[in-house]
Amino acid sequence: MKPLVIFFAVFTICFGLTAGEKTITTSDGVTLYVKIEGSGTPLLFIHGGPGSASLWFEKLSGDFMEQHFTVVYLDQRGVGRSGSPADNNYSMDRLANDFEEVREALGYETWLTLGHSFGGILQMGYSERYPEAITGMIMLNCTLSLKESACESWLPKAAEYVGEQYSCDGDTIPMPQRMNEFGGKLKERDIFWKMGSRDAGTFEVLDQISAGIENFNYDLSRYAMNYPDYWEDFKPLTATLHMPVLYFYGKTDYMVGPEHYKTLKFPNLMLWESNGGHVPFIEDKEDLEKAILAYLRKHSF
Repeated sequence: MKPLVIFFAVFTICFGLTAGEKTITTSDGVTLYVKIEGSGTPLLFIHGGPGSASLWFEKLSGDFMEQHFTVVYLDQRGVGRSGSPADNNYSMDRLANDFEEVREALGYETWLTLGHSFGGILQMGYSERYPEAITGMIMLNCTLSLKESACESWLPKAAEYVGEQYSCDGDTIPMPQRMNEFGGKLKERDIFWKMGSRDAGTFEVLDQISAGIENFNYDLSRYAMNYPDYWEDFKPLTATLHMPVLYFYGKTDYMVGPEHYKTLKFPNLMLWESNGGHVPFIEDKEDLEKAILAYLRKHSF
C-alpha cells in the first residue's frame, strides 16, 4: 500500500498568467509549468525526450485534442518552462509524485494520460504507483522498455544507416553512451531524421517550436538516462493494468521499434498500426485522430 501524502500547504498554484497557464510548486519546491485548455475528460500529456516539453504537442495536436479532452500540458521538472530540483532528483518516484501532485492541485479525481515516446516509460511508472488515479492511457509511439527499443531497433538501425553493424551482445559501453555515439554519426551525415521520419524537415519543425521557449531548461535530459529506474522493462507490468489502453505505433518508427507492440499484455488493449514513423502528430495526423476517436467511441470516460 502506498503511503498517504498530505497535500495541503505543500504546493502552491499561481494564477494570472496568460490563458490557461499556471505554475504549481511541488512538495520538494520545484516550480512546474502547466497549461490547461479544452473541455471534457481531463487528460495529462506526458511528453517524451526525455526533456522535449509539452509545446510540440500543444501546437501540433492541441486544436483536435482540446475538442475532446481538457488537456493538461505539463513541462516536467528540469524541462522547458519548469524549474529544476536543488538536489537533482529526477527519479521515477519523484516524477510520478509530480504528476500526482499536479492532479491533486487541479482538483481532478481521476484523469487519462497520453504519452509520446519516452513518455511511455513515465506513464508506466506513474500507473504502477498510482493506478487508481488513471482511467485510461493513450500511448503514441511509446517505448515500454528502453533496453529493448535500443537493442532491437534504435542501435542496429542507426548502425545500418551509417554503414556499420551493431549488436548489444557483449558491448561493454553503457547504452546511453553508445546511443550518443551513433546519434552523432547520424547527425554528421544529416540523416538522423531517417530514424523516425519519412521527411527530412519533420524534426526541424519540432526544433523550431522548441525555440519558441525562451531559456529552455534542459536539465532532465542531462540526468534521466543515467537513472536505472528508466531502464526497467515495464512490459511485464502491462498484464496487471486493467484500464483501457490505446497503443498507436508506426511501422517505420525505428526509435521505438516497429515490433515493440508484440509483447504487450494489457487486458484492455486497442492496437493501432500506422504506416508512419515516430512523429504522427506531424506526418500522420489524420490516422492519429482516427485512432483517438475510435478509442473514445469504444470507451466512456
